[in-house]
Order: sequence, then structure tokens, then C-alpha cells
Amino acid sequence: MPFAAITYDIKAGHEDEIAEVFAGFRRVGSAEVPDESGRRAGRILATALFIRDDLLVRVIEYEGNLKAIAAHMAAQPGVQEVERKLAPYLSRPRDTGTPAGFIETFDRSLLRCVSQMSVRR
Repeated sequence: MPFAAITYDIKAGHEDEIAEVFAGFRRVGSAEVPDESGRRAGRILATALFIRDDLLVRVIEYEGNLKAIAAHMAAQPGVQEVERKLAPYLSRPRDTGTPAGFIETFDRSLLRCVSQMSVRR
């Protein structure tokens, strides 16, 4: 399964506060990601967050279309809530208040994948 990683530029020294923001994260009701017509476009299999100093990285394991995954995330109340709560701790603001802004920010924050290896299931 593919992975994607997005970065957040944060203010150093706030690791505990940021961890607290994510401790209360509300997961989506379903891992299924629909396209514009309601058909299955993918699934979010897992997410993980990593933090050190002034960098936060979200890793997403998924199936399907990454653009559809980003659009799905943009519409999730839990994701919107986390983005609002993170705002005071960001060293570089993120325009995630609208779906278009979220998707643009997601694309700009996406790390280039240079290698991915997994054991066949």
C-alpha cells in the first residue's frame, strides 16, 4: 500500500501542546473515500504523526487516489478542528479553512517519496 507524508512547520518548544491537540482527534466514521459521484475512490488505512523541534509530519497509508484522499480529509470535521487548534503553534500559517485551501496546502506540504518497501500481504 502506498504512503504519503505531509509536513507542518511549527514553533519549536510546543511539542507537548501539539501532541495534546492530536490526542483528542476525532476519527472519520469510515475509512472509505468516495469520489464526487459517491463511488469508492480509495481508503485511508492508517495515519501516524511524528514531531521534533520545528517539524511535524503526518504519514498516511492509503489505497486509491491521493487527490480524493486529500479532498476527503478537507471535508472531515475532525481534521478541520485539528487545523484550527494547530494554528497558534504554526510558524508558517496554513490556509486550510476551505476545501480548496486545504487541498492546496496538502499538495504544497506533501513530501516526495523516494522509496517505499513493504512485505507482501
